[in-house]
Amino acid sequence: MRATVVGGGLAGISAALRIADAGWQVTLREARPRLGGLTYSFQRTVAGQDLWIDNGQHVFLRCCTAYTGLLDRLGVTDQVELQPRLDVTVRSEASTRVGRLRRGALPPPLHLGGALAGYPWLGLAAKARLLPAVVALGRVDREAPATDRDSFGAWLRAHRQGPRAIEALWDLIGVATLNATAERASLALAATVFQLGLLDRADASDIGWSRVPLQQLHGDAALRALTKAGVEVRTGDKVSTLEEIGTDAVILAVPPDQARRLLPPSSLDLPDGWVEGLGSAPILNLHLVYDRVVLEEPFVAAVDSPLQWVFDRTGHSGLAATTAELVEAPRGPRQYVAVSLSAAQAYVDLPVAELRARFVPHLEALLPRARQATLLDFFVTRERHATFDPTPGTARFRPTARTRQPGLYVAGAWTATGWPATMEGAVRSGEAAATAVLQDQPSRLEVVA
Repeated sequence: MRATVVGGGLAGISAALRIADAGWQVTLREARPRLGGLTYSFQRTVAGQDLWIDNGQHVFLRCCTAYTGLLDRLGVTDQVELQPRLDVTVRSEASTRVGRLRRGALPPPLHLGGALAGYPWLGLAAKARLLPAVVALGRVDREAPATDRDSFGAWLRAHRQGPRAIEALWDLIGVATLNATAERASLALAATVFQLGLLDRADASDIGWSRVPLQQLHGDAALRALTKAGVEVRTGDKVSTLEEIGTDAVILAVPPDQARRLLPPSSLDLPDGWVEGLGSAPILNLHLVYDRVVLEEPFVAAVDSPLQWVFDRTGHSGLAATTAELVEAPRGPRQYVAVSLSAAQAYVDLPVAELRARFVPHLEALLPRARQATLLDFFVTRERHATFDPTPGTARFRPTARTRQPGLYVAGAWTATGWPATMEGAVRSGEAAATAVLQDQPSRLEVVA
């Protein structure tokens, strides 16, 4: 049996490996010259040194079992860091106080009780209203169609969560994972994030991140694993029509607009205009290199600021491999930090000079050490269509892996995974498509116009 996977992102990689492991002959075709999809890296010369730059700051949680399973399959689990216990430093531009979201030893939802009790960015009344809302959110039926049609922001207000609690806590977590504010987000997707990421297991929310460039973690490692599994990998190979593919099964692991272009009419059981219904949401990343250390933690979250999450990317980029090198480097203790701005509709198209003028003062307010530092470089990466737009009612535009065309399947974080558009969702979609192929055992794809 032969299968073709179109698209070399995490969904396509996962699908191709799964089918190849089942003994099929698999060809993976990717239009770009590399694998990895939207999780990639490029090189840039900064202050006379070539650095590896990730297009975005991708993290995962311990509950992301499909994604961590892929890392294990690629043989790169030693190249990621996973917190032994959730621990997030939260800073504010409006105060010198520092908050921490750190889980305790109690079962959920009490495992965060100590951290929330001491959280400096909420008053006593707001804290008292948190636990009932958390318990209620844990009971939300995230699979009910009506839940998807509701707004997470409206649900929070109905459960006595005020603007300050939404801004300083719920959106602190939700924007980064949903790529939308609570006001714009589907309750079903928000419930998925908070239930699976915080409430089902005490350790589910421990944060993980790559210690190497994403291209090395995903694309390069995938090429090795796919080749070893017998998959024929063709990069720089764009598929124009399905008629040119002569295999028993085809998985389209491509973005929604490309899928619609390639799919025969009415292949998906979706309403007309489903691509427009899914929409897209941008993510903007600001990259800053300083002549000294300005951030001591691996990352911090921000409140009272247009900044969201700030990451130390110094060792990851190759600027310095260790803390000792960072401090003792002959060119000075330089540091590279990256600011991740999700739901960045208001900023994604601004010129670099305007972004620098707007955001550098906020970073100096958030990180006092940056005020005395010299900024050696500032640049941006933009993903204008980073994810689908997870607004209420989105679920009806997300198809399952099977199409109406025998032998033809779809995958991607935009499909009906039950998750928002994350690395976990992408891997789950690839596995779902591969499972459908293996269950169906199609005799041969015949495209019907």
